[in-house]
Amino acid sequence: MLTRTSVLAGCAVAAGLVLAGCGGEKKEAAPSAPPTTLAPLPAVRAADVKPLVGRWAGAAKDYFQFAADGRGVWVRGGHKLWSGSVIPEGAGKYRFSWKGGDPKTASYWGISLSEDKKSLVFAVTNQTYKKAAEKKATKKGKG
Repeated sequence: MLTRTSVLAGCAVAAGLVLAGCGGEKKEAAPSAPPTTLAPLPAVRAADVKPLVGRWAGAAKDYFQFAADGRGVWVRGGHKLWSGSVIPEGAGKYRFSWKGGDPKTASYWGISLSEDKKSLVFAVTNQTYKKAAEKKATKKGKG
């Protein structure tokens, strides 16, 4: 019959072997995929992004906001989900920059503008966003 001390000692040895990797031989980790290389951002002309300028509201209480220089942001609940640049592809399609670069092949990471330019579809969620009405500046009179 084993004594309590010898059982505890056996458990300690077994735990040590498990923590040490049992046989002690070192296994190399599986090679990881090479990092994705992003192309530099192309120069964006204001005329190419003019139809996007402004706020686009979605049904999920999120929105896109685009500036005349091509910068944009996607916001939901006060949190930025994406910020970067839009890259015109032509025919009303734009892809989004990622981590400061151009992911040229990520066609799902972008938007398509409707022909009437009043709505856009975000390819990731297939959700439609409507162009928000622009707020007119009020003129204050003197007096």
